[in-house]
Amino acid sequence: MPASTLERTARPRRSRTRSRNINGRPALAVSTLKPHQYDLRPACASLVCPDCKTWVPITGIQAKKPKLVPHDTGLAGKDVAVRCQGSNRLVAVDVKAKKWEERLVDGHAETAHRRRTTVLRKPKVAVAPAVSQIAAQKQTATTGDESSDGRPLWLLREMKWASTESAVRDADTRRAELPAGDAPLGAPPVPLKTLHPKRRAS
Repeated sequence: MPASTLERTARPRRSRTRSRNINGRPALAVSTLKPHQYDLRPACASLVCPDCKTWVPITGIQAKKPKLVPHDTGLAGKDVAVRCQGSNRLVAVDVKAKKWEERLVDGHAETAHRRRTTVLRKPKVAVAPAVSQIAAQKQTATTGDESSDGRPLWLLREMKWASTESAVRDADTRRAELPAGDAPLGAPPVPLKTLHPKRRAS
């Protein structure tokens, strides 16, 4: 008989199954899951399958051997039918339904009053220029053709030299004058002729 050319899609998940097949893997303990990952109410007993990360009904929740119903990994009627490895896996219900409901309500009360933290962004501060950049700016300002008041720099240099010319010339004149009196005691005489030492004959 020729195989069907139509691609089989994932089947809908039943809440109960009469299959006696049992998965050979160890039983899945409900206590290993988080409170929001399972539901222990008899009307809608289910949990998130650790293999395919989807909600799967638990059949026989009030029986001795509850287990996950056979299920595919994809959405029913849309994805390709791929059987999940967690199908027919036994479930160890080691959490009381009342305790689970209390934990779920307490967790909801804690998260319901949370407020997101307001992010206070710091104002952006301009980056300080480097020392070399400051020196370059000063050099550019001093090498221009005109000063800040509009006068040419050569005129400013001439004015500065004129204001200090007399003091500089007086200092040069005093420096050229020799002190009166004899030379200081113990000081060797200053040679007036160039000395040319000769090598001693060996």
